[in-house]
Amino acid sequence: MAQIDRGDGFETLAIHAGQEPDPLTGAVVPPIYQVSTYKQDGVGGLRGGSMAGAGTGPGRWVEGYEYSRTANPTRGALEECLAALEGGVRALAFASGMAAEDCLVRAVCQPGDHVLIPHDAYGGTFRLFDKVMAHWGVTYHPVPVSDTEAVRAAMAAHGARLIWVETPTNPLLSIADIGALAEVAHSAGALLAVDNTFASPYLQQPLALGADTVIHSTTKYLGGHSDVVGGALAVSDADLAERLAFLQNAVGSAGGPFDAWLTLRGVKTLAVRMDRHCDNGAQVAAMLANHPRVAQVYYPGLADHPGHEVAAKQMRGFGGMVSFRHAGGEAAAVEMCGRTRLFTLGESLGGVESLIEHPARMTHASVAGSPLEVPSDLVRLSVGIENIDDLIEDLRAALG
Repeated sequence: MAQIDRGDGFETLAIHAGQEPDPLTGAVVPPIYQVSTYKQDGVGGLRGGSMAGAGTGPGRWVEGYEYSRTANPTRGALEECLAALEGGVRALAFASGMAAEDCLVRAVCQPGDHVLIPHDAYGGTFRLFDKVMAHWGVTYHPVPVSDTEAVRAAMAAHGARLIWVETPTNPLLSIADIGALAEVAHSAGALLAVDNTFASPYLQQPLALGADTVIHSTTKYLGGHSDVVGGALAVSDADLAERLAFLQNAVGSAGGPFDAWLTLRGVKTLAVRMDRHCDNGAQVAAMLANHPRVAQVYYPGLADHPGHEVAAKQMRGFGGMVSFRHAGGEAAAVEMCGRTRLFTLGESLGGVESLIEHPARMTHASVAGSPLEVPSDLVRLSVGIENIDDLIEDLRAALG
């Protein structure tokens, strides 16, 4: 059996962490344990406790198997891999990114607590806080997470229990200084949670920069093929991991084994895909920045992006997400979204295929009329790994 060292390179961990050959058959890909229950080793004795607990790293915390809502070997393999990639003591896989977010907030907050969120957060995150958590007594305040001093002032004013950060943000690609915000949070006795979906663990590792927990929609870059929905949390504290695992089991928000298997398959090629996403994203952003029908481009890889220096410091690359404002206004932006040939009109992101969408009417429609409302002329691109010349020509033709 291969012995995995957390010091191995990212690409090695992505392919081997949690993915030892099957001890029964020698299969090099972890099996799909499509099972709900397990034969017990006597009354009250979990099945295979000693074997299950012999994972290669701290990411696999399994004492045995009794019921797949609590633990499943395929999901455990994914969790061990994600913990290694994020450098956490433990990771947990969920049925969706929103299920992961909900679990984290309920585990660390209680009625009366306050949370700081990005002023341009993902629409689903805003909906969770505004329409769900507010009824539970957890309040929130939007703040520009790219402005550390503004976050510090908001913390002093509101006494937040949790600082929730996306970096880059969705959809305006703002950049937060993770290390600086960790200091702000911890000096006030709060926690820092970082949504790492846009960057992926290949480009950015928030736990190493001081964050307490990392959130992913594994539907996106980790899965990478637009064929599975899932979410994940990775944490640096064992006690927090236990609280999250208890709540995940209690409410039944864990992901299924086949979803875990598909995500684990996607993770194997994450590094090579992200290299291509970054290359293509940079070239698309450069083309748009010089196009007469584009008023403004949001991409942290551009030297004039206000968060460029921070992004260069804490990221390996700048990713494949590009947003821009159409100089022709909302109608022109909407029309363009329907004119592309290779960029498919659709929500989500992070797949090998390129996507285009109009955030104000699609992914961020839920923030309309709120402080998080996005520009009506904004277009968001998820730049895939197709031939870059074909992608640029498609955008030029759609822009007219």
